[in-house]
Amino acid sequence: MSSSFRSRGPRRRPAWPYVPLIALLLIAAPASRAQEIAPLALHDAVRAAVARAASPEAAGATARAAQEMAVAAAQWPDPVLRLSLDNLPVDGPDRFSTARDFMTQRSVSLMQTFTREDKRSARADRFEREAEAAWAERRVRIAAVQRDAAIAWFERHAAERRLALLRAQRDEAQLQIEAAEAALRGGRASAADTLGARDALAQIEQALLAARAELANTRRVLARWTGGPDDQALAEAPPLERHAFLAHAVADRLELHPDLLQLSARAATATAEAAVARAEREPDWSAELMFSQRGSRYSNMVSVALSLPLPWDRPQRQDRELAARLAQAQALRAEREELAREHRSQTEAWIESWRAGLARLAWIDRDREPLLRQRIDAALGAYRGSGAPLATVLEARRAALALRMERIEVELETARLWARLEFLIPGPGPSNPITAVPGTSQEMTR
Repeated sequence: MSSSFRSRGPRRRPAWPYVPLIALLLIAAPASRAQEIAPLALHDAVRAAVARAASPEAAGATARAAQEMAVAAAQWPDPVLRLSLDNLPVDGPDRFSTARDFMTQRSVSLMQTFTREDKRSARADRFEREAEAAWAERRVRIAAVQRDAAIAWFERHAAERRLALLRAQRDEAQLQIEAAEAALRGGRASAADTLGARDALAQIEQALLAARAELANTRRVLARWTGGPDDQALAEAPPLERHAFLAHAVADRLELHPDLLQLSARAATATAEAAVARAEREPDWSAELMFSQRGSRYSNMVSVALSLPLPWDRPQRQDRELAARLAQAQALRAEREELAREHRSQTEAWIESWRAGLARLAWIDRDREPLLRQRIDAALGAYRGSGAPLATVLEARRAALALRMERIEVELETARLWARLEFLIPGPGPSNPITAVPGTSQEMTR
């Protein structure tokens, strides 16, 4: 049969009609992805950073471990089972015989140490206090994550504003070069004006290099906290006029400071350890029941034994340990008092600097910015009227750029202070049950 009549199967449609559709889908995929990712707000970044951070979870695991140990410490010690072979002959006609000598016996005994209820409760309470100290440490770490993530968000926001400002200035400088060259060709300007305009553009290009690097670094830092893409757009910055301390007195609000809660919890742990040392001054007694089996010709025996340690040098051992634990608790309470004073002074200084930052921003917007605009307008008018060189205009624009950069820096400094105040005390979460630590007031003074 001729090959022209050979079966070739179903014919396939050419793929080229689908090429435009595939290209359209490929182009639209990144755009749809960009639309799905909403701009990153400050508080969303903070929440993502806390959810992603491993350091608070480590402290939480330590707290759970201490809670498990508290349950174990409240139990009696395990009984002790002892198997023994006593009085086995090693020479003579009965050597290594377990049934010929009447003194040879195979014994099994069970010994139990009886720990008093108050001692077991003191040991369990110590681990409970350790768990609370670990939860307090978790609050310290959460506060640090929230603060650092918020500052990273503000620093990236400021870096983006600096870059946008420099790009706008670069475009304007390019227009000034074109205007200077046109004026030079018309005989209304000198070559120095053109060179000055080009130098101004070169300075802006140089500043752009540093601004791009700074933006890349701030994006990387923020992405490290949130775990999201480093090119995700930022939402509008929150208002800086209010923070968490405005509605409360500083001293009252600082009672929940995580550092102070942590020291209170550590002092409570030291107090619990002192209670354990006080309970350890009274020794535990043990009871032992032993059954001894002898040869068939002899009677089996039962023995009962009681044992009690003798604290013969209590003033130099148990009392010294108790005194050391009490001194540690006193030291931690004094350290907490000193730290409370330091935090109060520092927080009040932050509030004062934050208010000064807001006043500086208002001063720039209300007074300095209008004056610079008037200066630029006056320099432009004089230049267009051939009454002033282009250098006067360039100097006025450099002053305006410096002022706008200064405003961004002042706003960033104020935002850093706002973040420290806003996230100084983290709010309790479902996995963070600590709202107050035992031992912070009355219990600490016992």
